[in-house]
Amino acid sequence: MSLPQQLRDESDFDQLPDNIPVTATIADVEEKKGFIVYYKFVIEVKTKGNSKYLIYRRYRQFYALHESLLLKYEAQPGYYGCQLPNLPGKVFMGNKKEIAESRIPELNNYMKRLLCLPTWILLDDLIRMFFYQTELDSQQIPRALRRLRPPTRKVKTVKPKTDLLSAPRAEVVFDFSGSGRLELNLKAGDVIFLLRRVNADWLEGTVRDKTGIFPESFVKIIKPLPESDSDEEGGASKKADRAQGSYSCLRCYLLKPEGIDTRDICVEEDLSIQPSYLDLLSRMRDLFQVDDIALNYRDPEGDLVRILDDEDVTLMIQESKRTKSEVKRPVNQYPWELLVTHSKDLSVYNTEY
Repeated sequence: MSLPQQLRDESDFDQLPDNIPVTATIADVEEKKGFIVYYKFVIEVKTKGNSKYLIYRRYRQFYALHESLLLKYEAQPGYYGCQLPNLPGKVFMGNKKEIAESRIPELNNYMKRLLCLPTWILLDDLIRMFFYQTELDSQQIPRALRRLRPPTRKVKTVKPKTDLLSAPRAEVVFDFSGSGRLELNLKAGDVIFLLRRVNADWLEGTVRDKTGIFPESFVKIIKPLPESDSDEEGGASKKADRAQGSYSCLRCYLLKPEGIDTRDICVEEDLSIQPSYLDLLSRMRDLFQVDDIALNYRDPEGDLVRILDDEDVTLMIQESKRTKSEVKRPVNQYPWELLVTHSKDLSVYNTEY
């Protein structure tokens, strides 16, 4: 019996639906080059019905969940009150990757204790939506899942099958650096001869007379393993195709007395995302190398509107959706644009005093 189930009344637990999350473990930390560089935690979630899937969450999403739960439960006296686990606090200085790595044990403990709370709290929409696998989560390509690496056989030297054209094999799409002698080092373009499936995410194969394991998401299957040992043919290829088209473009303008400086930036974000005001401000300062700036967008009448907070970012995106059909843009370009001005330059606004 799992630990969460031991800590609950069995009859209550049995009545929970099968899609309720019961355990969650951080499998890896991945760098994302969004409007700012940040790190996401790759989390393996297991449900009461024994299904498993991956979700991708930033620390700020943990923090927002925790703050919402505090307001809802710890502030309520009586039956509906609840003592929540402690969340590691915000860190404002230091290397982002090191901060993310150091948070893994604490966040694992936080999720473990959170999912051990009474069953009626597990049914709360706040918790269910946090651990829900969104469409965007399902489209992500896990890069390594290094904390879930499976055991494998001892590395050995083998010769590929004589009939190379009939052997199960794959082509490497992305470079991969193994973390030890049990894992292969792969270079894009390499051909790997497949030996077996280790688990849902990892394969074992031979390349350049070396045998080891590697993540399937880094390769394109040319000829799959026998059906009993392999996922659907071409699945990795479809994943790779999605990965290659994951960048989105944002057009930005810096309005200066001597003219307009136009830039396009590419970010590893979905077109539907709503970035924060502070992230946009930080990115524009780095892009144009100017600190004293203001962010703006152009309304349907053609006037500049200054952006001051996240609510203004929401308004900008809503305006762009209403006028989307009037402007033709590439399919991977955001429907909204940023116009950057010097913060003290009010002459760019159509304002009468």
